[in-house]
Amino acid sequence: MINDIYGVLLAPHVSEKATRLAEKHRQFVFRVRKDATKATVKAAVEKFFKVEVADVRVVVLKGKAKGGKTPGRRSDVKKAYVALKPGFDIQFGTGQ
Repeated sequence: MINDIYGVLLAPHVSEKATRLAEKHRQFVFRVRKDATKATVKAAVEKFFKVEVADVRVVVLKGKAKGGKTPGRRSDVKKAYVALKPGFDIQFGTGQ
């Protein structure tokens, strides 16, 4: 259980798909902690960016198996797709 919402959001996920979602649907993608819930992600985004969140969807990407001399596995990644209410927007890289 996460007691402090400051550690919930790890980083914004920047990709072509994430950019397209942000432009067309006001949805933003964040990498989040593996134990983060929809409620904690919503609270963290609303507090950090001063916006109102309409919906949060969470997906876990399973780590890729790696072969070679020392076989192993990459770690799993949890992402949150955050949809904002009309009239709100998040600007990354604007210095604000």
